[in-house]
Amino acid sequence: MRSTSKTLPAWLAGLSLLVVLPATAQEKKELTFDQIFTSPVTLTAPLPAIRGWADKDHYIEARNGQSYRVNARTGKTSPYTAPAETGSTVSVRDNDVYLRTPAGEEIRLTQDSVEEKNPVLSPDEKYVAFTRNNDLYAVEVANRKEIRYTSDGSDVVYNGWASWVYYEEILGRASRYRAFWWSPDSRKIAFMRFDDTQVPMFPIYSERGQHGFLEKTRYPKAGDTNPETRVGIVPVTGGNITWADFNAKDDQYFGQPFWTPDGTTLWAQWMNRGQDNLIIYAIDPQTGAKKPVYHEKQPTWIDWFTDIHYLAGEKGFILKSDKSGWDHIYLFNMDGSLKKQLTAGNWRVRQILQIDEKKQLVYFTARKEASTRFDLYKVRFNGGEPERLTFGEFSHDVKLAPEGGYFITTYSNMRTPPRMALLNDKGKLIRELGNAAGVAFNTYALALPELKSYKTRDGLELPMTIIWPEKMESGKKYPVLISIYGGPDAGSIYDTWRPSLPAQWYAKEGLIQVVMDNRAAGHLGKKGMNDIHRQLGKHEIEDYMDGARWLISQPGVDASKICITGGSFGGYMTCMALTYGADVFTHGIANFSVTDWQLYDSHYTERYMDTPAENPEGYRITSAITHAARYKGLLRIVHGTMDDNVHLQNTIQLVNKFQDLNKHFELMLYPGERHGWGGAKGLHSRNETYRFVYTNLLEKPLPAGFAGK
Repeated sequence: MRSTSKTLPAWLAGLSLLVVLPATAQEKKELTFDQIFTSPVTLTAPLPAIRGWADKDHYIEARNGQSYRVNARTGKTSPYTAPAETGSTVSVRDNDVYLRTPAGEEIRLTQDSVEEKNPVLSPDEKYVAFTRNNDLYAVEVANRKEIRYTSDGSDVVYNGWASWVYYEEILGRASRYRAFWWSPDSRKIAFMRFDDTQVPMFPIYSERGQHGFLEKTRYPKAGDTNPETRVGIVPVTGGNITWADFNAKDDQYFGQPFWTPDGTTLWAQWMNRGQDNLIIYAIDPQTGAKKPVYHEKQPTWIDWFTDIHYLAGEKGFILKSDKSGWDHIYLFNMDGSLKKQLTAGNWRVRQILQIDEKKQLVYFTARKEASTRFDLYKVRFNGGEPERLTFGEFSHDVKLAPEGGYFITTYSNMRTPPRMALLNDKGKLIRELGNAAGVAFNTYALALPELKSYKTRDGLELPMTIIWPEKMESGKKYPVLISIYGGPDAGSIYDTWRPSLPAQWYAKEGLIQVVMDNRAAGHLGKKGMNDIHRQLGKHEIEDYMDGARWLISQPGVDASKICITGGSFGGYMTCMALTYGADVFTHGIANFSVTDWQLYDSHYTERYMDTPAENPEGYRITSAITHAARYKGLLRIVHGTMDDNVHLQNTIQLVNKFQDLNKHFELMLYPGERHGWGGAKGLHSRNETYRFVYTNLLEKPLPAGFAGK
């Protein structure tokens, strides 16, 4: 974890004092139970409600229900009226597609008993594409004429509707299963066709009713047959489908495709099943012929590209890749030949925000100064050292103006509430806009996290945060609660203001609260993640064991009460902690956990592990079930009975092993719940967690407020 800092501006020089000087004017108050749980107090004041940019020189601010246009240079304000809507919108209501015009007129475009899904307007707003019964359709807005593009949709064949593993792992949940894409010229639709015939069916049992029922899902587990997938392109007016020149029988994946700006070519992402070889092909919509334009191969795995930035006039494209071991920006010619690597070094680009082709600049955010913080930078097309535009030891969330002349940053760190400022493209302060350190922040005594680091057995330095008990007594030992997630590139530690009211209560009650990240969490780039290849979970839990051992060496830490908790991947880590790491961790609460990677889906698992047939030893050593005999602490296992992501099967197999070994553990099931829960079950789960902490760690009576009402 690197840490270098741009000099703190003079106008912020006093800010750091605010977090270290004690209150001298008056003693700060302590938060009460009611202020934390019953009627939660707001610790910070609201910042200005910035809605975005009206143009390159004016931002939009909402005040008292009115929007204002604010001149970035002068601060002069005037009432702002949003431009009249120029686009129509579409939605589904009562199973049919409705279009709403900018004038407010509502037009019903379909009328049948079958539900249409994922309606999407063409860019020219003349057509609306959608899926119905796993076939792809469009309706012409002017005359409501319906066009059917496919006719083989069934319970195992889906056109424009994603197979489950594509929805969950490739296209993403935000896709809502949509697997079709309009061309920019509105003349064509690209779509994926999935055939799940050979994908194994997984039954999920529901206890509801007198007899219960089975919900069946086509779910490929590690090593199973995946859906056969094809990429098709069809003219908007209908007719023959052009299939991209791939063999659907091959063991392969396709990522989100991208149309070139003129709509003449579709760029399709292809990857082998081993996920270490990615090719972007340019597909001819007329013939289906493919031509490779970009090829990347890595010794471990490759992640899909989520965006490609095309330059005007076919002058090239820009993308972000981690092929060097760190995420960086590359400029290519349209034929895929490298023109220039724009950024380099042992740090990570987070996101490309804007490209100014006229000035030959790329604006981006990155974790360059420290792996726990985000800053804004710009770099020229000809490369060179990126220029940092933000400041101080803060993490910045920026809104960049069109053309990049100004930006608004909301910045904070773990011990400093958010502030807001307006700066120009040289990083010069124009003016401060707000400070969230309001009355409550200055009134109450708050237990704030300390950002620490710990060293692993092989010398890596990884981040950890600690909230110490409010009033620690010399010589007394305090229990530890470690909260983790732990999945690849899914870190939990960022140097931003994220106060938790329940954390204030735990600090009052005498609990040491810790968050840790492991080597694969993202702080060490892809280089750090590569260590976990073919042994997902082993290095990570050993890192957590190193962190816990460091904690135990600190004054006031009770080595007999080292509790760890997490959900999903964090639940898996918790199960591993109480089995593989049983000599370090004494208690755990594992929520909706994977317990053996053979039981999780193919795409996610094999990305890191390869198949069970290719890597049997890796699957064996990373299974919590394998290490169940080591278990000697107290583990509470929690799962929803209808979890369709991490199946209850995971919990049942671990429970079965514990019972065969005559091990004591706790089990809590939430009937009918999926991968997480809210409402009454959420309240129950929260209160049972508190009960576990009070009974086993704090060893004191549970406060009456946690009775569940």
